[in-house]
Amino acid sequence: MTTTPWAAHPLLTDDLLGRFRSRAAEYDAANIFFTEDFDELQAGSYLRMLVECPPGDAGGMARAAASQRRLASAAPATALGSSMHLVWTAVAGLLAQRGDPSLGFVLDEAERGEVFAFGVSEPGNDAVLFDSLTRVEQIPGGGYSYTGTKVFTSLSPVWTRLGIFGKLQADDGADDAILHAFVPRGTAGVETLTDWNPHGMRATQSNTTRLTDVRVPPDAVFRSLPVGPNRDLLVFGIFAAFETLIASVYLGIADRALELAAEALLRRRSHTAGRPLADDPVLRNRLAAAAMRRTGAEAELSGVVRDLDGGIEAGSAWFPRLVTLKTHAVEAAVEATNIALHVGGGSGFSASSEAVRLSRDALAGQFHPSTEESARASVATSLLGAPSS
Repeated sequence: MTTTPWAAHPLLTDDLLGRFRSRAAEYDAANIFFTEDFDELQAGSYLRMLVECPPGDAGGMARAAASQRRLASAAPATALGSSMHLVWTAVAGLLAQRGDPSLGFVLDEAERGEVFAFGVSEPGNDAVLFDSLTRVEQIPGGGYSYTGTKVFTSLSPVWTRLGIFGKLQADDGADDAILHAFVPRGTAGVETLTDWNPHGMRATQSNTTRLTDVRVPPDAVFRSLPVGPNRDLLVFGIFAAFETLIASVYLGIADRALELAAEALLRRRSHTAGRPLADDPVLRNRLAAAAMRRTGAEAELSGVVRDLDGGIEAGSAWFPRLVTLKTHAVEAAVEATNIALHVGGGSGFSASSEAVRLSRDALAGQFHPSTEESARASVATSLLGAPSS
């Protein structure tokens, strides 16, 4: 079998994963950031993996997906939070691979230790990247001012560069524009609320960020795009990197849940039947069904990262493929955690059990773009065209 150039240099040792797993329950119960995990990831080369091994012939996307899946099997919230930084470095690499070096500064700054995060999601904005409720105004003499609210800002305690966007409304008959920029931590008008208290993925500390007259110089705006769906390479890069790395996280949850389910079936016995639960044909069937769903999503992920690293140009065909991958990965995680809970016995229903925590983390997947409804709409449009009304 041909090995990738990075295969002999794992980023996550068994000892490291063991420490992450041992801390995950405490982070979740206390609803606190994964500080020790983050420090260990940053001290190594984990957050720089896509700088050192970018998308392309070296297999950077495959490496990142495999690493995130492995990390999520031990500490899902740590993996999900880390994904936000890795998505930006993946976007920079995917654009450079396709001849657009405009985000090369992201890779340079990540190499120097800067931590990137997303200030994109907005309450009530289901257009995601194609519109914004954040108001952008031109400042006399140059530059722009951003005012709005961003939610699900993962890595809130540690980011040093926040990617934001907003809508500049034209007043001269020109088209409105979506302006993308990065702001450094400490920029005036950027306020991080302490309002994160979710059902799952608690350690990501994805607090709300409030922008009030946040001023950026003209050269901080790295992209100006029209409002509405478009095929700009930045949109493709964000979509491809986000959906792929998020899918990897949820497949890691499925991996661990199936492992816990198998351990429970092998350990527990039926008193009335006098045999291990692993011999129960109904339970065997349910476990197999969950494993088969995981295997299907795994095959999709392998194909996507292969083609991203290969620079495959598939145009609009990429989008239904990517939303399908993310949807299937989340479904695999939910089904796997359900079977782990089902076969774990009464003690496994304790709020402190790993299976319960994984089941709560898996449910968070439905809130990441694209939602199941949006994903199905994208697939239907790819087959039928846009609806007539």
